[in-house]
Amino acid sequence: MFLLITYDVCTIDEKPGARRLRRVAKACTSYGTRVQKSVFEMQLGQKEWVELRARLLKEIKLDEDSLRVYFIDQSSKDRIEHYGASRPLNLVEDPLVL
Repeated sequence: MFLLITYDVCTIDEKPGARRLRRVAKACTSYGTRVQKSVFEMQLGQKEWVELRARLLKEIKLDEDSLRVYFIDQSSKDRIEHYGASRPLNLVEDPLVL
C-alpha cells in the first residue's frame, strides 16, 4: 500500500515536544521518504504498516499532536505532480546508484 503520512507535534513544552518530534520523524524515515518537513511517502506491506502505526501512536500525545495517514491507490499515485525544488528520490521505484 502507498501511504502519505503527515504530522504536527506540539513543541510548546520544548524538550519533551522536540524529543517526540525527532522520534516521529525517525520512525517515518525508517519506512519512507521525506518529501517535506513533516510529510513522508512510503510503500508498505500490511505488516510494516501495523508496526509503524504502533510505533507512531506510542510516540505522539493524542491530546496535543496530530497524525494523518492517507492511503493512496495506484491510479492516484500515478497522478502525483511535483513543482519546485527538492524533488524527493523515489526509493521504491527509482534506481539507486551507489
